[in-house]
Amino acid sequence: MRKEDVIITIGRQTGSGGREVGKRLAEKLGVKCYDRELLELAAKEGGFDQKIVEKHDEKPTTSFLYSLYMGSASYGYGGASPLGDMPLDHRIFLAQFDSIRKIAGEGSCVIVGRCADYALEENSNVISVFILGDEEDRISRMAERLSVSREKAREEMIKTDKKRSSYYNYYANRKWGSAGNYDLCLNSSVFGIDGCVDVIMKAAETQFS
Repeated sequence: MRKEDVIITIGRQTGSGGREVGKRLAEKLGVKCYDRELLELAAKEGGFDQKIVEKHDEKPTTSFLYSLYMGSASYGYGGASPLGDMPLDHRIFLAQFDSIRKIAGEGSCVIVGRCADYALEENSNVISVFILGDEEDRISRMAERLSVSREKAREEMIKTDKKRSSYYNYYANRKWGSAGNYDLCLNSSVFGIDGCVDVIMKAAETQFS
């Protein structure tokens, strides 16, 4: 990896605009932003149907077998490999895990969600960011995006955050959204989307200039 390569990972509360922050940040930096694109890559890497990968995307796990396999540096996914008996959700996670590492090895980029900060925690050129927002602002953004009532938007927001939290807490073995786990935690209700982008860019310039 070249010294000048910078990887920015973005965790986000539902409705905080974290995905939009990632997209605008990537545009300003002139690099790729990987969000749902990771699902296609993981499906290809692991030999899965993409619809199956999408179904399991950032969903909480149902098994503790995963911890038995995390000692190895590389992973297999098919039935002929030692991991063939691993639950499907774990195999999909590992496919995403390897895809994230592969992407990071190819150059500067922005990666949204999928425990990317954990997958790349040993990389020295990573800035990990968590985007949060005030509840009312997040509900408003969700209601507009989904074209639903505020009550429905709030229900969906809570449900999705619970899924993301359970997924991250299990696989990364640390608390999702806890400030100590990230280089930057930014409130989009305070900074705005563009403000968050500007702060992250300044941090990248300061750290890697």
